[in-house]
This record gives sequence, C-alpha cells and structure tokens, in this order.
Amino acid sequence: MNEIKLYENKEIRSVWDNEKEEWYFSVVDVVAVLTDSKNPRDYWYRVKKRMTEDEKSELSTFCRQLKLESSDGKKYSTDVADIQGIFRIIQSIPSPKAEPFKMWLAEVGKERIDEIIDPELTIDRALQTYLKKGYSREWINQRLQAIQVRKELTDAWKDHGVKEGVEYAILTNEISKAWSGMTTRQYKDFKNLKKENLRDNMSTLELVLNMLAEATTTELTQALNPLGLEENKELAKEGGTVAGNARKDIEARTGKPVITQRNALDFSKLIEDVAYKTEDNSKEE
Repeated sequence: MNEIKLYENKEIRSVWDNEKEEWYFSVVDVVAVLTDSKNPRDYWYRVKKRMTEDEKSELSTFCRQLKLESSDGKKYSTDVADIQGIFRIIQSIPSPKAEPFKMWLAEVGKERIDEIIDPELTIDRALQTYLKKGYSREWINQRLQAIQVRKELTDAWKDHGVKEGVEYAILTNEISKAWSGMTTRQYKDFKNLKKENLRDNMSTLELVLNMLAEATTTELTQALNPLGLEENKELAKEGGTVAGNARKDIEARTGKPVITQRNALDFSKLIEDVAYKTEDNSKEE
C-alpha cells in the first residue's frame, strides 16, 4: 500500500510492506525536504558517491529499490529505506534542517543508555508516554501488567527449548488464533494497524483476555514441561482456548462482541470527548 506523507507541506512517498511490517520511504523525497535542493536526486547521487566502500556496503543493508509513482504518473524504481535507514541517511546529510533530527537521535541514544543502566527508567518513560497519548491510568496499569505476563511467558518458552524470534511469533499466533480467532497480523488488519503495537490498541477487556491466554499458557508450560516448538504449540493452543471460551461466554451473556475495531486513536478520542463534555458542563453550571 502506497501513501503520501507530508512534512513541511512537501510530499514524501512511502510504501507499506505487509510481510515485513515496515514502512519504506523515498530517500530522494526525504533529501528534498532536508536540503531544499533543486535537484534532490542528484544530491543523493553525490552523497552516495562520497561514501567509502564500507559505507556503501552498509547502505545496501537498509536501502532497497521499489517502484514508486512519480509526478508524471508513471512508476520508476526508487531508492527507499525503512525508518532506521532514513535516520542513518539523515546523519550523512550536512544540512541545517537535518540538525534537529541529529540532536533528537543523540538524545534518544542517551536515554537508551540511561535505561540500560537503570531499567526502572524504562517503566517510568513508558508510563509518561501512555499518559501523553491520552490513555487512562486504569488502562495503563493493565498494559504494564500485560508486559510482565508476556515476559513470564517468553521466559518459560526459552526454558523449554523455544527459539526467540520466529518460533516465539509462531506460538503467539497459536495463542491469538485460539482466543480471538485471528492471527496477530489478521488482528492488526482488523483494527487497521500497520507498525503500531497490537496490545497498545486493545480495549481493557481485550487486554485482560490476552493476558489470561498468555498466563494460562505459562502455567501449562511450567506444569507439563514441553520441549521444543511442536510440544509448546499444543499448549499454546490450550492456553488460548481457555481465554477463547471466556470470550465466547462473555459475548453470549452481553450480546456484544469482545473484539473491537477501535484502536488507540479511538480510545484517545473517547477520552477527549469525555473531557470536553465535562468542561462544557462545568461552564454551564
């Protein structure tokens, strides 16, 4: 899926890779925004030409070519990079407009080092970020608890012969399918999400059921001691089914679906609406 992003009223072409779950941005368009060059394509060519062989080799790891639509309506192969690659490219551009980005990257880097030294800062920063996004404190408490539940599950998987990365994703999908009826990607598509975190876009009830599924899987894993992917896959299905049965029971009693298409933007909008209504009522009084 292609989209046009706007920055300072200038277009930045982008394309979404559903398989890799990454946005890729036109490098030439980013260069045009940051340099005000009359010929950004030539500017980018000269930047690449100045690179050493090692830098060019590194560039090939995060820069690729995809066909993007040009101003003439035709599609041409264009250099694109994911967000990490774009930041690396920004660092190589000597332009005043690039300096705020470089300063921000340096600040983020310092924050990350501080969090490694003192992990509690990570929790504090996450709390403040959720508050700024408009989440309620009750939801945030559930989300932080969900992080702990997830960590206990992945620790249990690691102890029982499951490899990080792909195998974790396979088991997560089994849990998700068993309780929600959808894989993680299908669930995100249902909520119209791309790169966003699925759990950050769940309602409180969705979060609780997902936690139940993962916590049950952890208990089964520790009690039955499965080994390897296939044995853990069966328990992942069982753990997810426990939460799936709870979901069906809730839906039967309420007459409403538990899983909602609403995402974080909707939740934030709801909070804003409530705040405005409260403010209006207080003015009337």
